[in-house]
Amino acid sequence: MDLALSDFDGTISERETFAGFVRAGIGRRRRWLGSVAVAPHYLGYKLGWRSDERVRRRVIAAALRGRPEREMRAAAERHVREVVSAMIRPQARSRIDWHRARGDRLVVATANLDLFVAHWCEQQGLQCISPRLERRDCVLTGRCLGRDCCGEEKPRRVRERIALDGYGEVYAYGDTPQDHGLLALADRRFCRWRGPA
Repeated sequence: MDLALSDFDGTISERETFAGFVRAGIGRRRRWLGSVAVAPHYLGYKLGWRSDERVRRRVIAAALRGRPEREMRAAAERHVREVVSAMIRPQARSRIDWHRARGDRLVVATANLDLFVAHWCEQQGLQCISPRLERRDCVLTGRCLGRDCCGEEKPRRVRERIALDGYGEVYAYGDTPQDHGLLALADRRFCRWRGPA
């Protein structure tokens, strides 16, 4: 059996899905207040003063703090059904089917939220490694447990959960420099669907 590792946003999906999910899951007033609160951090990110992880955590705090988990799960399922399913790249769909037919293990490693990407992965029969949102009494706190699953954290999380030497070959798929660590784990690497490298 071989192992296939893949990023989600921009690799499996045609573009970033995090912001769309957050917007779809909250009301207009919270969206407006949140955008005001996050704007200085987003500007800092654009100027290179803030990491994308810090901005993402600010967005999560502003948008999801105090939201009932049940409501956000329903919003996630709706967003996957109505939006994300139409954003899956044909190359990704074809490659997932190819790996599935071979009996390979397929794992998505992403900085996107477990609340929503894990739902898509479960529908597809894939495993998911992603940031988990903290919950208390079925309410989201607006915090993530542990570090974001991006950059060098992505291969660290994969190695923590998967014994790579237990597979014949390891395939990896990514689309940005943030995925280089994930690609480095593989025997066959595909960046932006070009490869193997």
